[in-house]
Amino acid sequence: MYAGLVLYGATDALVIRAGLGLDPWDVFHQGLARHTGIGIGTVSIVVGAAVLLLWWPLRQRPGLGTVSNVVVVGATIDATMAVLPAHSALAWRIPLLVTGVFLNGAATGLYITARFGAGPRDGLMTGLHRRTGRSLRLIRTGIEVSVLAAGFVLGGQVGVGTVLYAVTIGPLAQFFLRLLTLPEAAGTSPHGSGHGRIVAGSDRSGTIRPDTPESARMKSV
Repeated sequence: MYAGLVLYGATDALVIRAGLGLDPWDVFHQGLARHTGIGIGTVSIVVGAAVLLLWWPLRQRPGLGTVSNVVVVGATIDATMAVLPAHSALAWRIPLLVTGVFLNGAATGLYITARFGAGPRDGLMTGLHRRTGRSLRLIRTGIEVSVLAAGFVLGGQVGVGTVLYAVTIGPLAQFFLRLLTLPEAAGTSPHGSGHGRIVAGSDRSGTIRPDTPESARMKSV
């Protein structure tokens, strides 16, 4: 779980440093960072904590992975940004973007298959799905379009990287979920392991069923 979260934060920083467009939530984080003057990773922590507060009326139960997600990803973004220099040359920025998006898919597979609880943003999506009865695809699209629009208005960067992330992160995450999910783990009890995100969302072969949060991540494009 922690390897996945650290890798997720580091790969977020790679995409940010590439400067060619961010995923919707990071467009929002970057826009807020530009107006507040604080690091984008710190903004990510604050936003994650605020989103987590929305779980209360939705009757969502956070796990260890939920709280860790809020803190570790944001802290890793700021730490990586501090040691990774910015370059203007496309010969540097394009490989940085492609590497960041690819490894972000691996990070997603790592922290989800650990089964220690949904991230705050995924939990908001599933909570709204249960409360409203709307499809997971519709809920996720509505949330991400909203934060993307707000981030763009605030000055967050939308570009080719945003499109690349949207098109590739679903297939990449699905590949790594199947690669990293152990058949034995898929049949174990979910108690004490983040409410069994993979147990509840997979068959014994590790295939993601279409009515689960993991499936919604795959369908986010």
